[in-house]
Amino acid sequence: MTFMFRFSLFVITIGFLFASCNNNSINPEDIKQSKYKEPLIRVNKQLVDKDIDRIRNFAKRRNWNLQESKTGFYYDIYEKTNNDSIKHGDVVSFNYTLSLLDGTLCYTSDSLGSKSFILGQGGVESGLEQGIQLMKRGEKARFILPPHLAHGLLGDDNKIPPRAIIVYQIELLNE
Repeated sequence: MTFMFRFSLFVITIGFLFASCNNNSINPEDIKQSKYKEPLIRVNKQLVDKDIDRIRNFAKRRNWNLQESKTGFYYDIYEKTNNDSIKHGDVVSFNYTLSLLDGTLCYTSDSLGSKSFILGQGGVESGLEQGIQLMKRGEKARFILPPHLAHGLLGDDNKIPPRAIIVYQIELLNE
């Protein structure tokens, strides 16, 4: 075989390899997101609206005068003090009961002890941290947290089921 023939064969083989490597499979990025985006937004809005209705009905049945936060949790600081406000970076400790809307008791400081965390560094449900920021030491409050501010789609893999709305009764300690 002549050099030209071998070289031509080599170029054709390489060209064939490059051509066969072209992946004609569908790339997920090529699928129009709008096809799925709108139905997902609609379903999510329906779920949020249903959660709001459930929370409001729950509070109404108990004659609780709850306020709604900008992020969507509901709260009532029902025992106020003149103590100092807490601030970002403070260690806060609190006694609590955590239950579901149906009354199922999930966790309590009576059995597990008081909880503590550093305000602004997480470690608790985001809605709980937001609610505690509204309190002063020694105050008592109730918070109702929708799933997106509590344990979300999955729950806590223990006593809190998926997409659960949770109810906290809180006593912020004077530590």
